[in-house]
Amino acid sequence: SAIVGALVALSIIALVLSLVKVEDVMLPPTIKYGMVFDAGSSHTSLFVYEWESDKENDTGVVSQTLSCDVQGQGISSYANDPPKAGDSLRKCLDEALKAVPAVKQRDVPAYLGATAGMRLLREQNPSAADQVLAEVAKTMQEYPVAFKGARILTGEEEGAYGWITINYLLDSFTKFSPKAHTWLRPEAANIFGALDLGGASTQISFMPEGSGISWNESSKFTLYGYNYNIYTHSYLCYGQNEMLKRLAKELIASSPSTRVRHPCYPEGYTETVRLSAFRTSPCTNGSDPRLPLGDRNVTLEGRGNASECLAALRKLFNFSACGQSQDCTFDGVSQPPLRGQFIAFSAFYYNFKFLNLTERQPLATVREAIEQLCTRSWEDLSSSYPKENPKRLPKYCANTNYILTLLLDAYKFNETSWNNIFFQMKAGSADVGWTLGYMLNLTNMIPAEAPAMVKGHVPSLWAAAITFIILTLILGLAALLL
Repeated sequence: SAIVGALVALSIIALVLSLVKVEDVMLPPTIKYGMVFDAGSSHTSLFVYEWESDKENDTGVVSQTLSCDVQGQGISSYANDPPKAGDSLRKCLDEALKAVPAVKQRDVPAYLGATAGMRLLREQNPSAADQVLAEVAKTMQEYPVAFKGARILTGEEEGAYGWITINYLLDSFTKFSPKAHTWLRPEAANIFGALDLGGASTQISFMPEGSGISWNESSKFTLYGYNYNIYTHSYLCYGQNEMLKRLAKELIASSPSTRVRHPCYPEGYTETVRLSAFRTSPCTNGSDPRLPLGDRNVTLEGRGNASECLAALRKLFNFSACGQSQDCTFDGVSQPPLRGQFIAFSAFYYNFKFLNLTERQPLATVREAIEQLCTRSWEDLSSSYPKENPKRLPKYCANTNYILTLLLDAYKFNETSWNNIFFQMKAGSADVGWTLGYMLNLTNMIPAEAPAMVKGHVPSLWAAAITFIILTLILGLAALLL
């Protein structure tokens, strides 16, 4: 009878175990990382991004983990000493590795994208540009990351990726729905345009009216399962630093004296430049017969005249090349009619921030604030803004008037559409720029991981089975003892 009782108990145990339901349990997705260097004309920054491995409609949901500003000027400034371009990145690379778990570092894709400064250097000295990129690549390959390359972006790529960044951060592509516990595309997606002003170039990008685009400057993207066709154009030599060089050159070429009136600089401010400085950039290195031969110093004397400043800046644009065409900006470049709201970032934002004009203001108010700025003397400005960079402070009159000329006369914004421009540099906790869009687009090329699956028991059934087994064993032992 004891043997029979034991066999019965074992049979019951086997029966219970066979009835326990086994389910697939999905492990949480792993976190992937990526890093992108933004090598601009005046400075370089590093951004580290992260996203979950199970992507949403083939596009990763990316967030910014770290930003680091590289000390010194842009990598194009090291044309005469390329190894220093690579060395300048080390401090930020060290910071980035602290933000990424050690076990994941060797799988982190790392990119460097160079923009207008390197585009200009490549035009002027292709071998020097190649050497700078080679030294940058050499340095990045020394670090335990998956280096994917250092390259010079086209102006259109820079503009298009900035457009992606803005619309991603402002939830135009996808938005998390707590109710559905998933990412959904907004029913009435508000697609923003992008306005970017750097040191050597400026970009405009937006979605024109209509689905088909016949413009040459168009880019196509597939993000979160939807297709986007945008207009984008980049104007090399129309960044604010190159604009200031071109303006100075025009003023000097129009004056026979070594002391030249500068209408955009504040009264009482002087700046000495050498004629050889205009030969360091393709934007000013033209064979202008109006410039004296040889090299010499020329002193620019500020006059602080807003109307003369605007007139001088307008001469930098070739508006006559458009003829009577309404779909034309300047230099003969075609542009479809503006559509929707725009985010103006980079130098657009920083110049207007100085005048507290980043909040939405009527155009008349903006013009008045800029005119008042231009009339202030250098003594007044330097004493009122002691913490402001003394190299940047005298340039705000020129920069803000240039922005007005670019937006109103070139891009064709007017009194009404001016209210559709928002000046900002961050959205949420992420920086606005081309790097996030670049990383977001590249996640389409990084294979998505299949969610890890393990076999697991349903907790409630498992607990009931264990309890039943223990009770059966107790009864079986009691039967044996009796």
